[in-house]
Formats: sequence, structure tokens, C-alpha cells
Amino acid sequence: MNQTRYRICARCVMDTSDPRIHFDEEGVCDHCRRFDSEMRRKWYPNEEGAARWKAMAEQIREEGRNKEYDCILGLSGGADSSFLAYKCRDWGLRPLVVHVDAGWNSELAVQNIERIVKYCNFDLHTHVVDWEEMRDLQLAYLRSGVANQDVPQDHVFFASLYHFATSNGIRTVLSGGNIATESIFPDAWEGAAMDSINLKAIHRRFGEHPLKTFSTISFFECYIWYPFVRRMRTVRPLNYMPYNKASAIAELERVVGWRSYGRKHGESLFTRFFQNHYLPVKFGFDKRRPHLSSLIVSGQMTRDEALAELAQPLYDPDELEIDINYFCKKLCISRTEFDALLSVPSHHYSDFPNWDVRYRLLKRVQEMVETALGRRINVYS
Repeated sequence: MNQTRYRICARCVMDTSDPRIHFDEEGVCDHCRRFDSEMRRKWYPNEEGAARWKAMAEQIREEGRNKEYDCILGLSGGADSSFLAYKCRDWGLRPLVVHVDAGWNSELAVQNIERIVKYCNFDLHTHVVDWEEMRDLQLAYLRSGVANQDVPQDHVFFASLYHFATSNGIRTVLSGGNIATESIFPDAWEGAAMDSINLKAIHRRFGEHPLKTFSTISFFECYIWYPFVRRMRTVRPLNYMPYNKASAIAELERVVGWRSYGRKHGESLFTRFFQNHYLPVKFGFDKRRPHLSSLIVSGQMTRDEALAELAQPLYDPDELEIDINYFCKKLCISRTEFDALLSVPSHHYSDFPNWDVRYRLLKRVQEMVETALGRRINVYS
């Protein structure tokens, strides 16, 4: 049963802003316990991880022999994807690097992408999303009042990546996602970014113009076509090394000339504003908590250091005013319309049509097949 009074985990900094959080008799939250019981088994920051990754990298190179590219990598300009691209050069991999420009790149993100690609001598394909369609979809999401306003950007990013992989005959998708810095995140704060049924339902309800060119990925493509028919796989190399974010950033700065944004996801002006203003003001969600908690459980930060960071304001007042003005100008809305969007009734993504029932059915089928085969089957999730 969920607690009604305020509590904060005795080990990390997750608190009752997660409405589904549970604490044990020691005051430790279920996120920490899940990390210990489940996530550690998928994390290899040791010699075993190095051996596993060496074998996987060799397989990727072998499968890509005589092809122009042996894998595909989405590059946002953030620390994780930038460090992964940097390491690909050391590993002798030949990725097709794809950047999806959804209209919100910071100037620094563009510079960092250019520096990484130039240093690694990789081919870069930039897909520019139709701005009028992106704007209409993002306004639809704001009108819907759901928490995860990053879905339009995230969805088109992954959909475009898989489409480019297919058109280039690439089976392996490299992801900068990692357990060391992203193991904790409340389910209650999310809405599945890949759920095209949900995305289209929200747009039908609140959008004003058709999405003619916006790339989407269907349930069938996501869970059947790509993993089983096309035999594509997503690999997260950073889980097979002692990935330390601070050390990675320092190395990127020293070797490549990459420059830090000062905060997580600072490469996207929309994501920066969404995480540091929209979520805290409208929902009371401070995404620093799961980010910092992930660093705590992976040993990259102490709890006291995290609490000190949480004590700092999310926004400098002057910077916030600049970002609000930019946000309004970019979306072609007035300050009054902006205030109204932040005041619309809040909704959970499940208040709109979605593919949750299909997903649960798929997972049950997966469990039965795994039981019959006696081994795990990986699908995108």
C-alpha cells in the first residue's frame, strides 16, 4: 500500500512524488531493491563485461563485412550517445550515425555533434523533421495534459533510426542507454514513447493538421517485424564497461573538444524546459531525483551530494524567463496561451487509446514461449 505522508528513500533520493513508491522496513525504496535484484544482473562493469562486449563487437564487425556500415547509432549530442560514438572509433566499428533534428537543438548540441563526427570520421545523416508537423504534435500533447511531453521527439527519433537501419540493411542498433546512469525511473511518470496508437490518438483529439511525413513505428513493427522478421537487435555497449559519466565527459572534453551542457538532456531546448519547468510545476515531478538516484546506486555519487544538488533551484529566474519567451515564440503562442496550456487538466497517457493491452498479451505469449524453449527471448521494450 502506498504511503500518503512524505517519505524519502534512506539510500537514494526517490520520494513520494512517485505515487507508486514503496519502502521496506529499512526505509529503502523499491527502486533500489529492483536495482539490486534485477538491474545488476544486466550490468557488467568488469572483466566479464569486457569479454562479452569483445565477442559482440566481433560479431557486429563480421555481420557487417563487405557492407558500408556494420551498425547504426543515433547521435543527439548528449554525453551518452557522444561517448558511445567516440568509443566506436576505438572498437573499429563503422556505424551509420543518424541525427534527428526535431527543431529544438541547442547551438552547443550542433557543435558537439560536428566535433564527434569529425573526430571519428563517421558518416552523418541528419533527418530534419517537418517543423509545422512537429509543432502541431507538440501543441497537441500540451493540450492533452499528459506528463511525458517528450514523446513526439523520442518517437520520431527511434522510428527514423529503425527506418534508416532497414533501408541500409543494418541489423544492429547501438544505444547509449545504460544502467549506470539510467537504472531508476518511476513508471508512474512515463508514457511509452514508442506507442504510436497513443501518439495518434492524442493528435487526433488535440491536433489541427495532418501528420503527412512524421515517422511513426507501429506495434507490429516494434515487437514483431524488426526483432523477428528483420532480425534487428538493440545493443547497449555502455552496460559492458565501467561507464562513469563524469569521466566520460572529461575524456570527451579533453580529446574531442566536446563541451558539457551543465545538466542532463541540455542538448534539446524543449527537453530542458519540459524537465525543469513543465514537469515540476504541473506534476511535481523533479527528474533530477531518478537521474541522481541512478548515480547513487551505481556508486557514482553519494546521497549527500545528490541532496545538495537537489537543494539548488532548477532554473535561474532570468534564464527561465528567456526560455519561456523562446518556447512561446518557437510554438507561435502568446504568453496567455502558454499559461493556459500549463493549466489544462492533467491526464495519464492511459486516458487515451494506447497499446497497453496488446503489450501485456505479447508479454504473456513471450513468457509461454520462453518456458517452452527454456531460454529468454528478447524483444524491444
